[in-house]
Amino acid sequence: MRIALIATCLGDALFPEVAKATTVLLERLGHEVVFPPDQVCCGQMHVNTGYLKEAVPVVRHHVEVFEAASFDVAVAPSGSCVGSVRHQQAMVARRVGDTALADRATALAGRTYELSELLVDVLKVTDVGAYYPHRVTYHPTCHSLRMLRVGDKPLQLLRAVQGIDLVELPGADQCCGFGGTFSIKNADTSSAMLADKVGNIVGTGADRCTAGDASCLMNIGGGLSRQDTGIRTIHLAQILASTREQVAA
Repeated sequence: MRIALIATCLGDALFPEVAKATTVLLERLGHEVVFPPDQVCCGQMHVNTGYLKEAVPVVRHHVEVFEAASFDVAVAPSGSCVGSVRHQQAMVARRVGDTALADRATALAGRTYELSELLVDVLKVTDVGAYYPHRVTYHPTCHSLRMLRVGDKPLQLLRAVQGIDLVELPGADQCCGFGGTFSIKNADTSSAMLADKVGNIVGTGADRCTAGDASCLMNIGGGLSRQDTGIRTIHLAQILASTREQVAA
């Protein structure tokens, strides 16, 4: 299968290893990964802060870039960005009366998947041949859990990883407090939510916390680091891309 990678703007700027891990994983499974080089933001940060009019050219650019690429499906290692592609882009276009763009955005959204969705629902695989000898707990991010409804797909993938000690996270469905600009505009509330999340992670005895969104891991990782817990965060894609040979090296 020919798969187009949506690296996400956050991934491109701060967490390129997540996009690299996604590529390594999919290629190991025998698929061709293509990267449309002109891609930028999906428009989520504009929409979430109320700048719908300003989001229109961003949405149009995203649609045009991926329409011009040759691929079967597109994937992003980010529930929030896929949520934006599916639930915001066409809405933004309709708000300004651009029905043609809305239809194009809808068509593209129908071929766009979050990583765990792609693996489990489209590629029909749960055991990707990964090896990760750590005690790990999983945080289901809000967009993947509530907007995309990926359910236990990430957990299905993690349970099949060799060497892993997967432990349940209490209050897993509770937000970590990031929410993009929410953490800036409502800093006290955000900090309290993060404190609860960090406390629950520490209580598991895990040495790694994973999730499907780098943005949430960035927030959680900051909280874990400031408390000097010694617990590291790692994206789901990086665990799934890890092999016994890599660990041995």
